[in-house]
Amino acid sequence: MNKSRVHFHWQGDAGCVFRSAVSLHSHTLHSRESLDFVERATRNTLWLGGAIRRQMDKYKALKGREVELKRAWWTPPLSARQAWALEAGQIENVLQKSAMVSLSDHDNIDAALHLHVLSDREACPVSVEWTVPFRRTFFHVGVHNMPAAEATAMMREMQQFTAAPDEARAAELLAWFARNPQSLIVLNHPAWDENHIGAAAHREHLDAFTALYRPFLHAFELNGLRPWPENQVAAQAATAAGLPVISGGDRHGREPNACLNQTNAADFSEFVDEVRRDGWSDVLFMPQYREPLKMRILENMCSILEDDPGHGMGWVRWSDRVFYLTDEGDTKSLNQLWTKGFPGVVNQFVSLVNLLKHGPVRSALRMALNERQEFVL
Repeated sequence: MNKSRVHFHWQGDAGCVFRSAVSLHSHTLHSRESLDFVERATRNTLWLGGAIRRQMDKYKALKGREVELKRAWWTPPLSARQAWALEAGQIENVLQKSAMVSLSDHDNIDAALHLHVLSDREACPVSVEWTVPFRRTFFHVGVHNMPAAEATAMMREMQQFTAAPDEARAAELLAWFARNPQSLIVLNHPAWDENHIGAAAHREHLDAFTALYRPFLHAFELNGLRPWPENQVAAQAATAAGLPVISGGDRHGREPNACLNQTNAADFSEFVDEVRRDGWSDVLFMPQYREPLKMRILENMCSILEDDPGHGMGWVRWSDRVFYLTDEGDTKSLNQLWTKGFPGVVNQFVSLVNLLKHGPVRSALRMALNERQEFVL
């Protein structure tokens, strides 16, 4: 039975009876994040989006081709240990609860494996956000708390599937993952048309995906970095599928997850049992979710474009953490690619984003981007 409940911290209805909170779905420096999000995220931001489009037009006029942002990617700033500490810190310091944290990078489990080397982090689940190509689009599936002994083999099979998808094979893999009673399989941000096939087509694909793989899914995600109307659609889809909704912060920068789960479970496996067996989930949206979404995304960009002397991989400059696949098939950081200085489109973008560090600019932009919403399901 679906027993989902949704709370909003700023409304004062966060349950004080819970002993723990769970942070699901956040990213570390082991994730690859496509740079094509930059154009999408700034498209409706007049001063920044217009400047970027002008620079991209100049690039096309000079080079005779578009800037191929899909061949470039960035990596989030936090190491596995930093990400775990950030998420646990919000739960312990703001909510005064015990923390459970499941990090799930894109198609990569290195973060959790590194944490398992640390004796005080052995309980951290081995989890991943798996990219599942499906017909004209793709979906992201969170696979949480994989058996440590099988996790590397499971990840290898997921990567092979993503490279060469097959619908029947997806069912086999999901069935394999679901056989472990302590694992949790979540359809992440199900209403997001991430591949831009159109709202109607995306819903058709979502319905088809759910029809095929519903036996292996345990919950649909309410996402802390997606707009509220989209999360309402996700909740409706979950109800139609007879599944609970569950939290997923989708943190990429230094802002902790804006969406958590509350529980009285003693450990992550017990929390999984609540969701899988009982259909019980208590979701809590944190205060940062009320901030304008575009502003939050721009602030994430600020954290991406900051130098970090303590970076876990030694990538101190922001341009050490942005990569491009060259025509020759080589992967190079921006520093390696442009040894004599960055093109105007890059310098312009960085300069504009850095304006957000100034208080007056930040305040004015927050007011300009404010989108009042009524948070009800």
